[in-house]
Parts: sequence; structure tokens; C-alpha cells
Amino acid sequence: MRTNRILSAALVACGAIGLSTPAFATNGYQLIGIGAYQKGMGGAVTANPQSAMTAITNPAGMAAIGDRADFSAEAFMPDRTVDFTDQNLQGEKQDSEVSMYAVPSLGWAAPVSDGSDFYFGGGMYGTSGLGVDYAPTNFTGTGVSFDGYSNIQFWQMAPTLAWKQSNQLKLGAALNIDYQAVSFTERIVQPDGGLPAGAAGYSNDTIFNLGRTAQGIGFGVSLGALYDINSMVSVGVTYKSKQSFSAMEYQLRGDGLGGLRDDIQNFPNGGGGTVSANTGTYKMDLDYPQQAALGIKVQPMPKLRISADIKWINWSDTMDKLAIKGNFDVNGPGPSKAALNPGWDDQTVYALGVNYEATPDLQLRAGYNYAESPIGKEDVFANIILPAVVQSHFTLGGTYALNNHWDVTFAYMKAFKNDVKGKGDIPTSFQGSFGQDSNTKISLSEDSYTLNLGYRF
Repeated sequence: MRTNRILSAALVACGAIGLSTPAFATNGYQLIGIGAYQKGMGGAVTANPQSAMTAITNPAGMAAIGDRADFSAEAFMPDRTVDFTDQNLQGEKQDSEVSMYAVPSLGWAAPVSDGSDFYFGGGMYGTSGLGVDYAPTNFTGTGVSFDGYSNIQFWQMAPTLAWKQSNQLKLGAALNIDYQAVSFTERIVQPDGGLPAGAAGYSNDTIFNLGRTAQGIGFGVSLGALYDINSMVSVGVTYKSKQSFSAMEYQLRGDGLGGLRDDIQNFPNGGGGTVSANTGTYKMDLDYPQQAALGIKVQPMPKLRISADIKWINWSDTMDKLAIKGNFDVNGPGPSKAALNPGWDDQTVYALGVNYEATPDLQLRAGYNYAESPIGKEDVFANIILPAVVQSHFTLGGTYALNNHWDVTFAYMKAFKNDVKGKGDIPTSFQGSFGQDSNTKISLSEDSYTLNLGYRF
């Protein structure tokens, strides 16, 4: 009966939470942690789960946290900038619009029956996202202008089964059911043939318009284990497979009249030429990367827990080569595709978290998370609308037990500003106008506040 009440409450909350519009980035475009506890620990939770959000990070943790539910809301505030002032066309600096996004998540866990060593749970989690919205930016004395927009939304549901094999060993597996929505728009408008400077739609403009959002459902699995070596030391390991999606489809315009109404026009094809769209259905394959993590928890005294994680994220498999495929008109050499080719590298994430029990009702925590930017200077031009370049994150948090059932958790995260300046990043087809180096600087910093309400059954 108790398990049925937990399940019913969680399903109602899942329906009420809806799908917001996340547009953020931390480790690539993945949050460093889900919910206030994980954020406060800097994401170092693989061997130290304390909330039902562990279904996403280590499903074995569902057998360690007891039967509980967690409801989280995060106010995420990124500061994104593109700076063209050192570009050879002498452009402007532009800040992205919209400065705050809401990121809700919820999770729950309970034994499958009273006294069982098997635990079932899951939830709905806002885990990843990225986006910018840049107004038109003019380049001094040239008539050239740039504007761009992007929005990647990524959510996961994770029905999870965990087994408490013994007091020392817990094992878990989750089915990942994913939702993503993607839209991109990027335009470089140039004067052409005596026509008005900055007038859009002429033959030497570059336009990439996937503004009509495509959505998709994907699937994957997560596996995890927790092992208590002794009363002081525990280790955890987890693996999440690539989340596979069917191709995202876009209906594009293309009139074959020199690009007057093309949704994709004069865009690099990755082989030295450019492409423009014809009318029809175009497809983009965008999966979510596989990843693996290893964690350790050390408890040198009853009131102090120290956790450390190392995680690998395989961005090069999903965000290195990325292209739109369809029936393009090709100008020059190369294939019939529009090549975004973000060129992202894999990330190794290092996380450290400390939790201290100040009183029987109050726990305090701090964390640090670092991962080198997946975007190098050679890929800046391809990532003006995908500026996932932050590296260092510092977090603070705490939990207060209101009574035997309810607790409230708070976390603050500061992702320090990082920027990358483009060198050798201009595609061959653009180099006649721009040279080899864009000298464009993309920047990102972040603040977030997370509040979590937990209930222990």
C-alpha cells in the first residue's frame, strides 16, 4: 500500500511538471548534478547517493537511500556572449537574451514490497540543455551582419530497479526514456550586387534556419554498483549507454532561385563547397553520448563524508561531426549536406564534494567540479550558437530536516566565466571573406539556485 501511494504521487507530479524550456550548459551541455543535493556536492555522488535523483547518476543508489521522494526546482542563470570586436571585419559584442531558466526534476524510490531487498523507482529529470539568442550584430563599415539562435532541450525518465544484494553490495539498472527538441538559426547577411547593405535573402548570404523545432524520443540504459569496503570507505561505478534517437526531421524551403527563400543557403558542406536547400524533408542525427563514472566516498568521522568522482563523457561520438542531410543544391566540391561539425572533444570530469553534519538536523556541504571545455580554438566559428565552454564550478549547499519525514535542501552553483577565441576555425568556403582565423571570442558563465523538498516514507 505504501509503495502504491509513492507511485501514485510521483506519477501525478510527473504529469504536472510538464516540459519547460531548458537552455543551459555545464559539462558540455549536461548539468553537473540533478537536484539540490547533487549540486551541493559538485556532482561527486557516484559512491555517495542521498536523494532519489540517483536514478540518473547511479541506479544502484536506489537501494541505499531508503524509500523517499524528492521534488527539485532550479533557477539557472547563464551569461553568454559572442565578441566580434577583434574579428577582421570589426564587429560588435553581443550578449544573449533571456537570463533565467527553470529546471524542474523529481524522483522517488521504494521497496517493491514490505521487507524486500529489491527497490523500484525513477522519475523525470531535466538533465541537459543549451541555447542562445543573439540579436543582429553589425560589422563596421561592411554592411555585414550576424544573428543566431539555438535551443537544445533534453529530458530523461529513468524507471529503475535496484537490488540490495547484501549490506555491502547494491546493484541497479535503469531504462532511460529520453525526450529532446532541437532548433538552430544562424545568418550571416552580406551586401550583394549593389543591393542594400544588410538586406537578407541574396546570393552571397549564409543562412541556416532550423527554427521550426524538431522533437524526438530516444532510449538507452544505465547500470550501476555500490560497494562498502568497510565502515569508512565506499566505491561506486556507473555506465550509461549512448541514448539513441531516430533522425530528427525538418521541412525546409528552397526555391532554386538563387537562395531568395532558402532555409539553408550557402552553408559549408565540410568539403570545401557550400549547399542550399531544395523543398523537402531534411534529417539530422543527434544522439546523446555514452558516459562512465567511478566514485569513492570516505567517512573519516561519523559527521564528515568526502566524495570524489571521475567521469568520462563521449562527446566526440555525437558532437564532433553533425550534419543536415537531404536534397541540396551543391556549389563547389564536397558532399550534399550542411555540415555544422561542432568538433567537440570528449570530456573528463573531476568532482569533489564534502558533507558535514553540523547538528542532528542540519547538514552543510560544498563541492568543486572541473572539466576542460570540449570546444577548442579551432572550432569557435562552428560553435558561436553552441558556447558550452565553462570549466570550473564551485558549489555550496545544505539540508535541514523539518521533522521525521520532511527535509528541505538548498544549493548554489557558480560556474566561472571562460572564453575561447577562434584561431584556424573558418571553413574553407568562407575564407575568401573572413580569412582563416575568426578571432571571435565566445564566453559563458553561470549561476544557479536549487531548492529540493524531500519526503522520507
